[in-house]
Amino acid sequence: MTECQYTSSGGKTMNTYTTKQVAEIIGIHPNTVRLYEQIGFIQKPERLKNGYRVFTELHVKQMRLVRLALRGEILQNGLRKIAVKIIKESANYEFDKAITDTQKYLQMLQTEILNANEAIEIVKNILSKTDIAGEEIVYTRKQTADYLGVTTDTLRNWELNGLISIKRRDNGYRVYKNEDINRLKIIRSLRCANYSLTSILRLLSDLSSGKTVDIKQSIDTPREMTDNISACDRLLTSLINTKHDAKEMLSILTNIKENF
Repeated sequence: MTECQYTSSGGKTMNTYTTKQVAEIIGIHPNTVRLYEQIGFIQKPERLKNGYRVFTELHVKQMRLVRLALRGEILQNGLRKIAVKIIKESANYEFDKAITDTQKYLQMLQTEILNANEAIEIVKNILSKTDIAGEEIVYTRKQTADYLGVTTDTLRNWELNGLISIKRRDNGYRVYKNEDINRLKIIRSLRCANYSLTSILRLLSDLSSGKTVDIKQSIDTPREMTDNISACDRLLTSLINTKHDAKEMLSILTNIKENF
């Protein structure tokens, strides 16, 4: 790969690359490079008299930043929105803002990791109390929803997705008993931490097997034959990987600020 020397309009001499070369460096298609420019993800490159774009090391670093920011699949609680904001701040030379927002992004990811782990501890706590004898309760769907602080539509959705099966009285009305309430508490806690329905169903299935279950491993490990695995099907792993990427983003932005 041949590098060229180019003097920018600001008078600084630097190595430059063609669209094809910079695409090869980052590992993307040349059309993706053009798309990044079009949507404002990188600083607009200067052009030679023949119209060819001139990409510099700054563009290389900005594109690495884009790849790291968009590699994270976590969408909850505005995480993707702030990642895109960081990208655009970098493209606009607002490096101090980008660094500050990346630090905020890291804090948000850490909070999500804590929430995900806390939900697992809540599940362990619920399971530890399921064998304790107590007065049997019988709730209607509406009473159950009110007790758990969710809507009846939410309960209906969980049932439709196979997370729970509720028995009915002779008149056809569903009745929720102690065992159902405990199961619903588990589902609610995990959903509040943004675990997917698929991962929760996987855990509940493992718990029903009667075998000893490592809750964290079960809920964070999709089955090998599962299609269309989403980030929330391996939530903890995805959050940890995204946090690692965010640290690299912070390093790149610090380097850009110091050198450009």
